[in-house]
Amino acid sequence: MEWLSSPDIWVAFLTLTALEIVLGIDNIIFISILVSRLPKAQQPRARFIGLALAMGTRILLLLSIAWVMRLTADLFQVLGEGVSGRDLILFFGGLFLLFKSTTEIWHSMEGPEHSATGATPKGAGFVSIVLQIAIIDIVFSLDSVITAVGLVDEVAVMVAAIVIAVLVMMLAAGSISNFIEKHPSLKVLALSFLMVVGTLLIAEAFDVHVPKGYIYFAMAFSLAVEAINIRVRTAAQRKRSAE
Repeated sequence: MEWLSSPDIWVAFLTLTALEIVLGIDNIIFISILVSRLPKAQQPRARFIGLALAMGTRILLLLSIAWVMRLTADLFQVLGEGVSGRDLILFFGGLFLLFKSTTEIWHSMEGPEHSATGATPKGAGFVSIVLQIAIIDIVFSLDSVITAVGLVDEVAVMVAAIVIAVLVMMLAAGSISNFIEKHPSLKVLALSFLMVVGTLLIAEAFDVHVPKGYIYFAMAFSLAVEAINIRVRTAAQRKRSAE
């Protein structure tokens, strides 16, 4: 337990916690958009289960570090290029994210007009959404765990960072969900970025690496522009109400 008094360990812990929160933003957005399809009463429980699954998935992957690192080894070759387990997970995870983002955009814009009931059965919808969250948790957790393994040697530090990061995400998820639901344009923007993330996952499966800093900058810039648009619309609505 001497490592608990090491400043280097604490710096690594804080750095890893911050990285886990940043890497979990995509996960929070995806969960928030999926649970918005459920009745209001079921949404908090679905968010909690989804993030708890994310925590459990990451911890289980950490506890099987040897297996995770073997995922980077080539399983077979296609046209002279090696294909690893990680490549397959990223490829199919990216395809799943693209499919779900496109479907959610369609549902947001045209779904209610083309549905007789406007909703799926409550029980089936809840189970289906939790399963979808579990699938995408595996994809998002993989890079998160590989990042953690590259930064820190102590498994206990990695687990602690993940637990703290997910607890922070749990606290923020409700506010993010409510904000996205209140502003439909933000939902479409978030889904568009999830499509970009899905495309990047597929690209990474083919060893085409795009710095994620570019994506986060574009996301932050777009959100800033949309925040200005929201304030302009709000001010215009107040002005019309006053008149």
